[in-house]
Amino acid sequence: MLDLLQLADPYYGYSSGIATGISSTGSIILMAVIAIVGYIVQARLQSVFAKYSQVPFPGGMTGAEVAAKMLRDNNVHNVKITHVSGQLTDHFNPANMTVNLSDSVYSSRSIAAAAVACHECGHAIQHARGYAPLVMRSALVPVVNFSSKIATWVIIGGIALMATGGGTTICWIGIGLIAMSALFSIVTLPVEYNASERALEWLESSRTLQGVQLSYARESLRWAARTYLVAALSAIATVLYYVSLISRRND
Repeated sequence: MLDLLQLADPYYGYSSGIATGISSTGSIILMAVIAIVGYIVQARLQSVFAKYSQVPFPGGMTGAEVAAKMLRDNNVHNVKITHVSGQLTDHFNPANMTVNLSDSVYSSRSIAAAAVACHECGHAIQHARGYAPLVMRSALVPVVNFSSKIATWVIIGGIALMATGGGTTICWIGIGLIAMSALFSIVTLPVEYNASERALEWLESSRTLQGVQLSYARESLRWAARTYLVAALSAIATVLYYVSLISRRND
């Protein structure tokens, strides 16, 4: 990542270290590239999900039924399968121990619906097994909720203070708050990838899906996981942008 950012920064040419060597222009370009990639990944995910939503699931089970079977097979009996509105709004809620499946998943009898339902059950199994990255992510939730609300205002206040001759301490505090969101996105990556791995492992080992049908589920989950990767890269790029901005002002 550092090599990529250095290559993207031929304009300013600072010599006081990596932090000051990354230009805000380079960071903005990087953020724009990530945003474009994010749009492409999201569009591809929607396309893949729509495609495999038309492929019937063997045996005719709904997403909710597949989810219930996966939980039973993994000896998770304290999680309820519920229905929520929306498109791809599926999630596991550890607060009330529910796997919440969206309109296009809960009652759908497609391979795409089964893949998504099993992914969310993967999170429920992570919770039951005490999967460390999930525990860490859950602990970060209240911190990130707080920091995301005030980070921008803290940085704005810090920049205003710098304009009147003040120091950069407040700005760095604001950047630290933004960095918490980046940390959350990074911790989220192993949580999401592992949930997909658990889903695919169960689909294969239980012989629920085989051959080309299993490959369809794998493709659906891989594109879903890539959206989290793009989100993490975007969060990191945002932190780097503010670091370069404050470093330049400080110089």
